[in-house]
Amino acid sequence: MFIIGHLIKAVAVVVEMVLNIYMLIIIVRAILSWVNPDPYNPIVRFIHNITDPLLDRIRKAVPVVFGGIDISVIIVLVGIAFLNSFLVGSLYSLAATFM
Repeated sequence: MFIIGHLIKAVAVVVEMVLNIYMLIIIVRAILSWVNPDPYNPIVRFIHNITDPLLDRIRKAVPVVFGGIDISVIIVLVGIAFLNSFLVGSLYSLAATFM
């Protein structure tokens, strides 16, 4: 049974890494919106392509802008923090029961 515990723990570590990397990409996207980067830069295009689908869904669901500040980024960051705490924490607890 300890193999299942280690497998679940490994999945939790990978999920945590993916969520943290996506959170950093969202933060970089917010910073890039302040400086008006070159839209033909491949890094900028990659960041926009990876974040636009989620941010566009949030913008359609909650079309609120406070004084020019896009709140969709904040909602996504809070959602990622919630998933990181709830999902990863639950996976770690589940893995501990099998060890």
